[in-house]
Amino acid sequence: MLPELLVPVGNPQTLDAAIEGGADAVYLGGTLFNARMNARNFDRPALAAAVEKCHSRGVKLYVTLNTQILDRQMPDALNYVLYLYSIGVDALIVADFGLARRIKALLPDFPLHASTQASAHNTDAAKYLADIGFSRVVVARELSRENIASITKNAPIETEVFVHGALCVCHSGQCLMSSVIGGRSGNRGECAQPCRLPYNGKYPLSLKDNCLAAHIPEFIEMGVSCLKIEGRMKGSDYVYSTVSTYRKLLDEHRPASRKEIDRMAAVFSRGGFTDGYYSGRIDPSMIGIRSEESKQESAAIKVRISESTRDLPAITVDRPALSPEIKPNVKNKALPKPCRSARFYKAENIPDTAGKFLDIVYLPLDRFDGKKANGVVLPPVITDKEREAVKAALLSAKAEGAVHALVGNVGHFALARECGFVIHGDFRLNINNSRCAEEIAGHCADFILSPELILPQIRDIGGEKSVIVYGRTPLMLLEKPVGAPQLRDRKGVIFPILQEGGRDLVFNCIPTYMADRKDQLKAAGVRNLHFIFTVEGKRESEAILEAYEKGLATKKEVRRIK
Repeated sequence: MLPELLVPVGNPQTLDAAIEGGADAVYLGGTLFNARMNARNFDRPALAAAVEKCHSRGVKLYVTLNTQILDRQMPDALNYVLYLYSIGVDALIVADFGLARRIKALLPDFPLHASTQASAHNTDAAKYLADIGFSRVVVARELSRENIASITKNAPIETEVFVHGALCVCHSGQCLMSSVIGGRSGNRGECAQPCRLPYNGKYPLSLKDNCLAAHIPEFIEMGVSCLKIEGRMKGSDYVYSTVSTYRKLLDEHRPASRKEIDRMAAVFSRGGFTDGYYSGRIDPSMIGIRSEESKQESAAIKVRISESTRDLPAITVDRPALSPEIKPNVKNKALPKPCRSARFYKAENIPDTAGKFLDIVYLPLDRFDGKKANGVVLPPVITDKEREAVKAALLSAKAEGAVHALVGNVGHFALARECGFVIHGDFRLNINNSRCAEEIAGHCADFILSPELILPQIRDIGGEKSVIVYGRTPLMLLEKPVGAPQLRDRKGVIFPILQEGGRDLVFNCIPTYMADRKDQLKAAGVRNLHFIFTVEGKRESEAILEAYEKGLATKKEVRRIK
């Protein structure tokens, strides 16, 4: 059986191009809660018309609800879901675990696909997603051929793979750069694309577009369920040229020719294509920008859209008229003892007096020192290929005295449990609402909320929540290394780069500082505190902990939780 060919649609014109080009299914966004809010998208009447058109041509239609949801948005999101269910949408693409839980409780027969924003990069993540009701997982775009094959073979749900289109340099769902420095959250559909800007006088974060057209027979052999093309912001020429090419390759069970790849590149590319993640060739050749000359050449190309000769049976979706009760969120009760924790990136920077201020001192797993710390930060990415080596390192750290594990991915809970750690949820879990907090609380002693939240939004969430009260926020998690210790932007602002689990992390230029805002945190229900120490030395780290204890203000430029 061939993989489903899933095609991006941003407006009614590209919908026609996708159908005529040979899509098996299309995905699009409505006017709410999708990660491409700057696309034209579809209002409710247009959505209903799109469903009817697709189903009459034998094409499925999926709707993206792939942003992180706030508590105050949850009722609107669920009412929107009820509408999508009623018009026969075939599946929802969802990133927020709390929203997913609510949808399955309300509408258990509504298929859910886990967005790439869910950061699923191993089989354990796929198993977790299956447990909470997902029937398909969009695997991380950074995975190699070997890791995709492993998940596809061992996951209890379908796998979907991005085979063509733009690549974010940061792991999806793990980018806070646009949000923290520009106030436009990529996790909420408003990314300003800071990765496409120059740093260090070059473009080290701008990747070429992905193209895996030369590997189609491999995906068929693996048993991948769906091949996905990116591009909801692009026009009809792009959509038709890519989908018609991939349609032909799938039907003929063959890889693309050089001529076919060049033809797609002429319509849209950033200095050509790359298959670096898939093939394991992660090097500078992956970097590319879209030149003015390339834009002009692409604009001059007019793709002739031919009427499809495919004759697929019409799709009928029969669903009962439902009016489920949408109940308000239920707050978790806080546990009696507050917890203060901190992560350091070098053992030598941990003050001798750390135990006076902190209950848990974390070090990255690959730099754990049992004389200095009692907790490990799990690597932010653990692929199937890396799992056994990480497990051995965890057991070694446990033997050396590690008790606590800071876990930032749902695919890592099982491994931390296997090794007998007390699990704490990291900010990478993107906890933005009470439903997500309830879901994650079933696996963790406590959890750090998303750094994107403001104080009123933090107040809405119950449970053993923690916030980052000091430190430079990690803004990007990179599979493709920068090759430099820092990024300097056009204004001379410097963003430090450190490594965690063998991958580059880009940190904010200034730290968060809340020592003189304790009353505000308390009013928001925050008792558990987390500190991040990156470039600070031993003395500075101790001074910061003392300043927090005393509630001292600072004259330095800092970021506040508003």
